[in-house]
Amino acid sequence: MNTISSVAESPEVNENAAAGAPSESTSSPAAEQPASPAPAEGQSPRALLKQLQQEFKAFRDCLPLAIGIDKQVLARMPGLNRKTMRAALGIHTGSMRYLRAMEKATVRYDLDGVAGAEVTDTHRQHAKELLQERFKKEAERKKAERAAAAEEEANRKRQEKLQQLASKFARR
Repeated sequence: MNTISSVAESPEVNENAAAGAPSESTSSPAAEQPASPAPAEGQSPRALLKQLQQEFKAFRDCLPLAIGIDKQVLARMPGLNRKTMRAALGIHTGSMRYLRAMEKATVRYDLDGVAGAEVTDTHRQHAKELLQERFKKEAERKKAERAAAAEEEANRKRQEKLQQLASKFARR
């Protein structure tokens, strides 16, 4: 799925954006909006997510994101590394908070928090299933932890008992 236009991929546009020079296509709606500060080279997905949360209401309030939000982010932050952005979006959309919001949501939002398309029942159900799967995995992990701790305690008591018996018979 190609989510970026050939104009945004051209090195001239990226160099101009990084240098602060205006690009040739200033008639687009995204160009009229104030540009976000250029992301740092080699920025981690978590750092980018934090930046997105500071700048955009939809991320800050953990609103259900519009389909194709990646294109909106790239339009506002032209020098952004696509891989890093996708990883940050994956972290955000996989978070418990986001999934809980999606489970109950009726509409999706753009970057500014303006309501857009409706959230389908399929997407709500998917969020619900992901949450149930997470809760199940967490419960299994805790159960395994408790079992391991109980086994460790039983081994400790067994060793202690063996030590007592060994010391008892060693005296004779």
